[in-house]
Amino acid sequence: MFDNLQITTCLWFDGQAEAAANYYVSVFKNSTITHIQRYTESGREFHGQEPGTVLVVEYNLNGHRFVNLNGGPQMKHTGATSFMIMCDTQDEIDYYWDKLGDGGDEASQQCGWVSDKFGITWQVTPKALLKMLASEDKEAAGRANLAMMHMKKLDIAGLQKAFDG
Repeated sequence: MFDNLQITTCLWFDGQAEAAANYYVSVFKNSTITHIQRYTESGREFHGQEPGTVLVVEYNLNGHRFVNLNGGPQMKHTGATSFMIMCDTQDEIDYYWDKLGDGGDEASQQCGWVSDKFGITWQVTPKALLKMLASEDKEAAGRANLAMMHMKKLDIAGLQKAFDG
């Protein structure tokens, strides 16, 4: 009955929905904006927005559906919700870290977490780290975990060195 259920991430913005969508589509390959809906005069007494301004932007980032909503100043982004980017190489980590961290809150950068200029939090994570942390060698996994805790941007070679002891 519910086999074809799709889940879409909706992000709330205060006037930056289109700029954020355009930015994310430029960062992630195989991504596209699929629809833009604008406010109309209808319901203006509730939404208070100028007719013609962007209400929602629907887009796709590497197969993940998003909707950005210009809902107003009532809601703010927090690091309690983040998006994990699973990277194969250090080059991928460097690329996403640099792109998403540009203009973001540097104080929030820790353990591979980075907040972008729109306040959205991303985890730029090497796939190798997850394998290390899941290792049956609990001492090695612990060393990798401790090394991660001391890093801002994750370094695969540094994590592997700690894992290997």
